Amino acid sequence: MQGVSERRYAAHVGLSRGAIQKAKAAGRLVFHEDGSIDAAASDARRAATTDPSKSLRAATPKLRPVPEAAVTAVGDTLREQGLAAPPVGNGTTFLQAKTANEVLKAQERRLRLQKMKGELVDRSRATTLVFRLARQERDAWVNWPARAAALLAAELGIEPAAMQRTLETHVRAHLEELADVRPDFR
Repeated sequence: MQGVSERRYAAHVGLSRGAIQKAKAAGRLVFHEDGSIDAAASDARRAATTDPSKSLRAATPKLRPVPEAAVTAVGDTLREQGLAAPPVGNGTTFLQAKTANEVLKAQERRLRLQKMKGELVDRSRATTLVFRLARQERDAWVNWPARAAALLAAELGIEPAAMQRTLETHVRAHLEELADVRPDFR
């Protein structure tokens, strides 16, 4: 045998045997007199007769551009976990993106588990509870001067109405200061 068999030529060029048989039928291969394939001549003929746009190897994959926000998020996630992240603008490798994805999935699972265990609370529910507690505290302080004024006035030997007015003025001023405090649950 002067040349190579179809199987050996298929392995040589990295194609299937069926693709080699199609090339044979299309006349893109060169054969020796004994029927074996002349590898060098066949490579040259295939290169000359094959349309590069129809070749899977020649076609470059058309990748969509990745939004900068996504690349930044991947870098932030990697840095939060103490892993190496690319500098901004240098691009992210597939391995880094995959690592960030796995980290995010693990964080999501951990949060879901904490929520199921009751370790996490809903933000709107927490806000409602804090608001209700603050309102109860405020109401207690607003009513306190009326209850305490008579006792304090008796101890100090002054008129109860004057003591109540003075206490109400100071308590309301203090509550005005506290009204500026806003809880932030972010």
